[in-house]
Amino acid sequence: MAMPASRPEIGIDAAKDNLVIHHQGLNQTLTIDNTPQAIRQWLATLPEGCDIAIEATSTYHMDITERAHAKGHRVYVVDGYRLSNYRKGVGGRAKTDLADAQLLARHLHKEKDELRPWSPPPKAYRMLQSLLRRRAALVKARTALRQSLSGEPELKAPLRALIAKMDRIDTLIQKRLKSAVSAAGLQTQVQRCDAIDGVGEITATALVMAFLRGDFKNSDAFVAFLGLDVRVRDSGKLTGKRKLTKQGDTEVRRLLHCAAMSASRHPVWRAFYQRYRDRGLHTTQALVILARKIARTAFALMKQQQEYCPAKLF
Repeated sequence: MAMPASRPEIGIDAAKDNLVIHHQGLNQTLTIDNTPQAIRQWLATLPEGCDIAIEATSTYHMDITERAHAKGHRVYVVDGYRLSNYRKGVGGRAKTDLADAQLLARHLHKEKDELRPWSPPPKAYRMLQSLLRRRAALVKARTALRQSLSGEPELKAPLRALIAKMDRIDTLIQKRLKSAVSAAGLQTQVQRCDAIDGVGEITATALVMAFLRGDFKNSDAFVAFLGLDVRVRDSGKLTGKRKLTKQGDTEVRRLLHCAAMSASRHPVWRAFYQRYRDRGLHTTQALVILARKIARTAFALMKQQQEYCPAKLF
Protein backbone atom coordinates (compact mmCIF):
# COMPACT_ATOMS: atom_id res chain seq x y z
CA MET A 1 0.00 0.00 0.00
CA ALA A 2 1.45 3.35 -1.04
CA MET A 3 2.14 5.85 1.72
CA PRO A 4 0.46 9.25 1.31
CA ALA A 5 2.82 11.99 0.23
CA SER A 6 3.71 14.37 3.07
CA ARG A 7 3.01 18.05 2.65
CA PRO A 8 6.07 20.25 2.10
CA GLU A 9 6.91 22.22 5.26
CA ILE A 10 8.33 25.73 5.09
CA GLY A 11 9.40 28.27 7.69
CA ILE A 12 9.50 32.00 6.88
CA ASP A 13 11.09 34.79 8.89
CA ALA A 14 9.52 38.07 7.82
CA ALA A 15 11.15 41.49 8.02
CA LYS A 16 10.32 44.83 6.44
CA ASP A 17 12.56 44.34 3.42
CA ASN A 18 13.22 40.60 3.17
CA LEU A 19 11.72 37.17 3.69
CA VAL A 20 14.07 34.36 4.70
CA ILE A 21 12.55 31.04 3.66
CA HIS A 22 13.60 27.56 4.78
CA HIS A 23 12.32 24.34 3.17
CA GLN A 24 12.39 21.68 5.88
CA GLY A 25 12.37 18.59 3.68
CA LEU A 26 14.84 19.90 1.10
CA ASN A 27 17.02 21.61 3.74
CA GLN A 28 17.24 24.63 1.48
CA THR A 29 17.14 28.30 2.37
CA LEU A 30 16.64 31.38 0.22
CA THR A 31 15.98 35.07 0.71
CA ILE A 32 13.54 37.12 -1.35
CA ASP A 33 12.38 40.71 -1.25
CA ASN A 34 9.26 41.35 0.80
CA THR A 35 7.41 42.82 -2.16
CA PRO A 36 4.22 41.67 -3.91
CA GLN A 37 6.08 40.84 -7.13
CA ALA A 38 8.77 38.77 -5.43
CA ILE A 39 6.19 36.96 -3.31
CA ARG A 40 4.08 36.12 -6.38
CA GLN A 41 7.10 34.79 -8.22
CA TRP A 42 8.16 32.61 -5.30
CA LEU A 43 4.67 31.22 -4.68
CA ALA A 44 4.50 30.22 -8.34
CA THR A 45 7.45 27.85 -7.76
CA LEU A 46 5.77 25.95 -4.91
CA PRO A 47 3.96 22.64 -5.31
CA GLU A 48 0.33 22.50 -4.27
CA GLY A 49 -0.63 22.04 -0.65
CA CYS A 50 2.34 23.31 1.35
CA ASP A 51 2.36 23.91 5.10
CA ILE A 52 3.94 27.27 5.93
CA ALA A 53 4.87 28.63 9.37
CA ILE A 54 5.58 32.34 9.69
CA GLU A 55 6.29 34.45 12.75
CA ALA A 56 3.77 37.17 13.54
CA THR A 57 5.12 40.69 13.16
CA SER A 58 3.35 44.03 13.25
CA THR A 59 2.43 43.96 9.54
CA TYR A 60 5.42 42.58 7.65
CA HIS A 61 4.08 39.02 7.55
CA MET A 62 0.61 39.86 6.30
CA ASP A 63 1.20 40.05 2.53
CA ILE A 64 2.92 36.67 2.29
CA THR A 65 0.36 35.15 4.67
CA GLU A 66 -2.64 36.32 2.67
CA ARG A 67 -1.15 35.44 -0.70
CA ALA A 68 -0.05 31.97 0.40
CA HIS A 69 -3.48 31.27 1.88
CA ALA A 70 -5.18 32.45 -1.32
CA LYS A 71 -3.02 29.98 -3.27
CA GLY A 72 -4.41 27.11 -1.21
CA HIS A 73 -1.47 26.59 1.14
CA ARG A 74 -2.02 26.00 4.85
CA VAL A 75 -0.47 28.84 6.80
CA TYR A 76 0.34 28.88 10.53
CA VAL A 77 1.10 32.24 12.14
CA VAL A 78 3.30 31.69 15.22
CA ASP A 79 3.53 34.44 17.84
CA GLY A 80 6.97 35.60 18.89
CA TYR A 81 6.57 34.57 22.53
CA ARG A 82 5.87 30.96 21.59
CA LEU A 83 8.76 30.88 19.15
CA SER A 84 11.15 32.39 21.71
CA ASN A 85 10.26 29.74 24.28
CA TYR A 86 10.54 26.99 21.69
CA ARG A 87 14.03 28.24 20.84
CA LYS A 88 15.02 27.98 24.48
CA GLY A 89 13.42 24.56 24.78
CA VAL A 90 15.45 23.07 21.94
CA GLY A 91 18.67 24.69 23.10
CA GLY A 92 18.89 27.30 20.37
CA ARG A 93 21.77 29.71 20.89
CA ALA A 94 21.40 32.00 17.91
CA LYS A 95 18.66 34.38 16.88
CA THR A 96 19.17 35.35 13.27
CA ASP A 97 16.78 35.55 10.35
CA LEU A 98 18.12 32.26 9.02
CA ALA A 99 17.97 30.55 12.42
CA ASP A 100 14.40 31.76 12.94
CA ALA A 101 13.27 30.48 9.53
CA GLN A 102 14.79 27.07 10.33
CA LEU A 103 13.26 27.11 13.80
CA LEU A 104 9.81 27.91 12.39
CA ALA A 105 10.06 25.00 9.97
CA ARG A 106 11.16 22.69 12.80
CA HIS A 107 8.38 23.91 15.07
CA LEU A 108 5.86 23.29 12.30
CA HIS A 109 7.19 19.78 11.69
CA LYS A 110 7.16 18.77 15.35
CA GLU A 111 4.11 20.61 16.67
CA LYS A 112 1.75 20.85 13.71
CA ASP A 113 -1.08 19.05 15.48
CA GLU A 114 -1.04 21.69 18.24
CA LEU A 115 -1.11 24.65 15.87
CA ARG A 116 -4.19 26.28 14.39
CA PRO A 117 -4.16 27.17 10.68
CA TRP A 118 -4.56 30.86 9.92
CA SER A 119 -7.80 32.05 8.35
CA PRO A 120 -8.52 35.51 6.93
CA PRO A 121 -10.22 37.83 9.44
CA PRO A 122 -13.42 39.64 8.44
CA LYS A 123 -12.95 42.95 6.66
CA ALA A 124 -14.50 44.81 9.59
CA TYR A 125 -11.96 43.25 11.96
CA ARG A 126 -9.06 44.56 9.92
CA MET A 127 -10.50 48.03 9.66
CA LEU A 128 -11.30 48.32 13.36
CA GLN A 129 -7.95 46.86 14.42
CA SER A 130 -6.06 49.27 12.16
CA LEU A 131 -7.94 52.30 13.50
CA LEU A 132 -7.61 51.20 17.14
CA ARG A 133 -3.87 50.64 16.76
CA ARG A 134 -3.40 54.05 15.18
CA ARG A 135 -5.37 55.65 17.99
CA ALA A 136 -3.25 53.74 20.53
CA ALA A 137 -0.09 55.18 18.97
CA LEU A 138 -1.61 58.67 19.12
CA VAL A 139 -2.64 58.29 22.76
CA LYS A 140 0.82 57.02 23.69
CA ALA A 141 2.54 59.92 21.95
CA ARG A 142 0.16 62.47 23.48
CA THR A 143 0.74 61.11 26.98
CA ALA A 144 4.51 61.08 26.51
CA LEU A 145 4.53 64.69 25.33
CA ARG A 146 2.46 65.86 28.28
CA GLN A 147 4.72 64.13 30.76
CA SER A 148 7.94 65.21 29.06
CA LEU A 149 7.16 68.88 28.44
CA SER A 150 4.81 69.79 31.28
CA GLY A 151 7.71 70.97 33.45
CA GLU A 152 8.88 73.54 30.89
CA PRO A 153 6.97 76.83 31.43
CA GLU A 154 8.16 78.31 28.13
CA LEU A 155 6.72 75.35 26.22
CA LYS A 156 3.25 75.38 27.76
CA ALA A 157 1.61 77.41 25.00
CA PRO A 158 3.03 75.43 22.04
CA LEU A 159 2.35 72.21 23.96
CA ARG A 160 -1.32 73.16 24.35
CA ALA A 161 -1.54 73.90 20.63
CA LEU A 162 0.08 70.58 19.75
CA ILE A 163 -2.14 68.63 22.12
CA ALA A 164 -5.21 70.36 20.64
CA LYS A 165 -4.18 69.17 17.16
CA MET A 166 -3.68 65.64 18.46
CA ASP A 167 -7.09 65.79 20.12
CA ARG A 168 -8.63 66.70 16.76
CA ILE A 169 -6.94 63.73 15.13
CA ASP A 170 -8.26 61.53 17.93
CA THR A 171 -11.76 62.82 17.26
CA LEU A 172 -11.40 62.03 13.55
CA ILE A 173 -10.23 58.49 14.32
CA GLN A 174 -13.19 57.95 16.62
CA LYS A 175 -15.54 59.18 13.89
CA ARG A 176 -13.99 56.68 11.48
CA LEU A 177 -14.42 53.94 14.07
CA LYS A 178 -18.12 54.76 14.32
CA SER A 179 -18.44 54.75 10.53
CA ALA A 180 -16.70 51.36 10.31
CA VAL A 181 -18.98 49.93 13.01
CA SER A 182 -22.05 51.27 11.21
CA ALA A 183 -20.91 49.99 7.80
CA ALA A 184 -20.39 46.50 9.24
CA GLY A 185 -23.76 46.49 11.01
CA LEU A 186 -22.17 46.11 14.43
CA GLN A 187 -23.91 48.97 16.25
CA THR A 188 -26.10 46.64 18.33
CA GLN A 189 -23.13 44.60 19.52
CA VAL A 190 -21.19 47.72 20.43
CA GLN A 191 -24.19 49.08 22.33
CA ARG A 192 -24.46 45.82 24.29
CA CYS A 193 -20.86 46.11 25.44
CA ASP A 194 -21.05 49.86 25.94
CA ALA A 195 -23.90 49.33 28.41
CA ILE A 196 -21.57 47.46 30.79
CA ASP A 197 -20.71 49.74 33.71
CA GLY A 198 -17.16 51.02 33.32
CA VAL A 199 -16.96 50.27 29.60
CA GLY A 200 -16.86 53.15 27.15
CA GLU A 201 -17.58 53.19 23.44
CA ILE A 202 -13.94 52.71 22.39
CA THR A 203 -13.50 49.69 24.68
CA ALA A 204 -16.85 48.31 23.51
CA THR A 205 -15.68 48.62 19.91
CA ALA A 206 -12.44 46.81 20.76
CA LEU A 207 -14.36 43.96 22.44
CA VAL A 208 -16.62 43.57 19.40
CA MET A 209 -13.57 43.59 17.13
CA ALA A 210 -11.97 40.78 19.16
CA PHE A 211 -15.22 38.80 19.12
CA LEU A 212 -15.23 38.94 15.31
CA ARG A 213 -11.89 37.15 15.02
CA GLY A 214 -13.02 33.63 15.83
CA ASP A 215 -15.83 31.26 16.65
CA PHE A 216 -15.03 31.08 20.36
CA LYS A 217 -16.57 28.04 22.07
CA ASN A 218 -16.78 29.70 25.47
CA SER A 219 -15.65 32.68 27.49
CA ASP A 220 -12.42 30.88 28.48
CA ALA A 221 -11.38 30.79 24.83
CA PHE A 222 -12.26 34.48 24.44
CA VAL A 223 -10.26 35.43 27.56
CA ALA A 224 -7.29 33.38 26.29
CA PHE A 225 -7.49 35.14 22.91
CA LEU A 226 -7.28 38.47 24.72
CA GLY A 227 -4.20 37.30 26.64
CA LEU A 228 -5.93 37.67 30.02
CA ASP A 229 -5.56 34.00 30.93
CA VAL A 230 -2.96 32.97 33.51
CA ARG A 231 0.22 31.01 32.90
CA VAL A 232 0.78 28.53 35.75
CA ARG A 233 4.26 27.35 36.77
CA ASP A 234 4.14 24.84 39.62
CA SER A 235 6.60 22.06 40.33
CA GLY A 236 6.50 19.78 43.36
CA LYS A 237 6.07 21.90 46.45
CA LEU A 238 7.10 25.04 44.60
CA THR A 239 4.29 27.35 43.56
CA GLY A 240 5.46 29.75 40.91
CA LYS A 241 4.17 33.21 40.12
CA ARG A 242 0.99 33.48 38.09
CA LYS A 243 1.45 35.72 35.10
CA LEU A 244 -0.78 36.69 32.21
CA THR A 245 0.02 35.07 28.88
CA LYS A 246 -0.39 38.51 27.24
CA GLN A 247 -1.08 36.98 23.87
CA GLY A 248 -3.33 38.76 21.44
CA ASP A 249 -3.92 42.46 20.91
CA THR A 250 -2.18 44.65 23.49
CA GLU A 251 -4.49 47.59 22.83
CA VAL A 252 -7.60 45.60 23.75
CA ARG A 253 -5.95 44.61 27.04
CA ARG A 254 -4.98 48.23 27.73
CA LEU A 255 -8.52 49.39 27.12
CA LEU A 256 -9.91 46.64 29.34
CA HIS A 257 -7.51 47.64 32.10
CA CYS A 258 -8.74 51.24 31.85
CA ALA A 259 -12.33 49.97 31.91
CA ALA A 260 -11.55 47.95 35.04
CA MET A 261 -10.12 51.03 36.75
CA SER A 262 -13.33 52.90 36.00
CA ALA A 263 -15.54 49.95 36.97
CA SER A 264 -13.77 49.49 40.31
CA ARG A 265 -15.28 52.81 41.42
CA HIS A 266 -18.76 52.02 40.14
CA PRO A 267 -21.41 50.77 42.60
CA VAL A 268 -22.12 47.68 40.45
CA TRP A 269 -18.51 46.46 40.48
CA ARG A 270 -17.08 48.05 43.64
CA ALA A 271 -17.89 45.13 45.98
CA PHE A 272 -16.54 42.59 43.47
CA TYR A 273 -13.27 44.50 43.19
CA GLN A 274 -12.97 45.14 46.92
CA ARG A 275 -13.49 41.47 47.73
CA TYR A 276 -10.20 40.63 46.01
CA ARG A 277 -8.41 43.57 47.57
CA ASP A 278 -9.56 42.35 51.00
CA ARG A 279 -7.99 38.97 50.26
CA GLY A 280 -4.63 40.70 50.05
CA LEU A 281 -4.33 40.99 46.29
CA HIS A 282 -2.49 44.01 44.91
CA THR A 283 -4.41 46.66 43.02
CA THR A 284 -3.15 45.46 39.64
CA GLN A 285 -4.10 41.85 40.40
CA ALA A 286 -7.62 42.83 41.40
CA LEU A 287 -7.98 45.01 38.32
CA VAL A 288 -6.91 42.14 36.07
CA ILE A 289 -9.57 39.90 37.63
CA LEU A 290 -12.14 42.64 37.12
CA ALA A 291 -11.03 43.16 33.50
CA ARG A 292 -11.39 39.41 32.93
CA LYS A 293 -14.90 39.50 34.41
CA ILE A 294 -15.84 42.39 32.14
CA ALA A 295 -14.53 40.48 29.12
CA ARG A 296 -16.55 37.40 30.09
CA THR A 297 -19.66 39.55 30.54
CA ALA A 298 -19.19 41.15 27.12
CA PHE A 299 -18.66 37.74 25.54
CA ALA A 300 -21.89 36.39 27.05
CA LEU A 301 -23.86 39.40 25.81
CA MET A 302 -22.49 39.10 22.27
CA LYS A 303 -22.71 35.32 22.10
CA GLN A 304 -26.27 35.10 23.42
CA GLN A 305 -27.47 38.34 21.84
CA GLN A 306 -28.72 39.61 25.20
CA GLU A 307 -28.90 43.01 26.80
CA TYR A 308 -26.81 43.95 29.83
CA CYS A 309 -28.45 43.32 33.20
CA PRO A 310 -26.31 44.12 36.29
CA ALA A 311 -28.56 41.94 38.48
CA LYS A 312 -27.38 38.82 36.60
CA LEU A 313 -23.66 39.49 37.10
CA PHE A 314 -23.26 37.82 40.50
